[in-house]
Amino acid sequence: MSTLLPFSSRNTARQRGFTLIEIMVVVVIMGILAALVVPKLMGRADDARIQAARSDIASIMQSLKLYKLDNGRYPTTEQGLQSLITKPTSGPEPKGWKAGGYLDKLPLDPWKNPYQYQSPGLKGEIDVFSFGADGKPGGEGIDADIGSWEL
Repeated sequence: MSTLLPFSSRNTARQRGFTLIEIMVVVVIMGILAALVVPKLMGRADDARIQAARSDIASIMQSLKLYKLDNGRYPTTEQGLQSLITKPTSGPEPKGWKAGGYLDKLPLDPWKNPYQYQSPGLKGEIDVFSFGADGKPGGEGIDADIGSWEL
């Protein structure tokens, strides 16, 4: 037995789907939601980079403190942060330098620039810092310097 649908039932069965107006309403709603949500998420990336820089600086500072415990002094500005990786060959020789170093590798800041180091520092005994997003001294907001003096 075959069941034949009446003519009107066959047409409604084939006409299922969305109309152009329904699709446009959904697109407009998605656009409004994106306009509200995206700006809030964009600022989060900058906050995350600043926090990552602070975390890196704290780690470098801990390594520098271990260096000082072993050698009685911090590396000079000329010896730089590289002295945490390889034994310095210039300047005052570190007598108790730990074989293998104090860091596996020097991290770059979240903007892919090297961290800066000064000994003696301008804001502390030593300064470790990033120039921020613009890679230049000073600045405001995401361009501001992030340093060990903030820890």
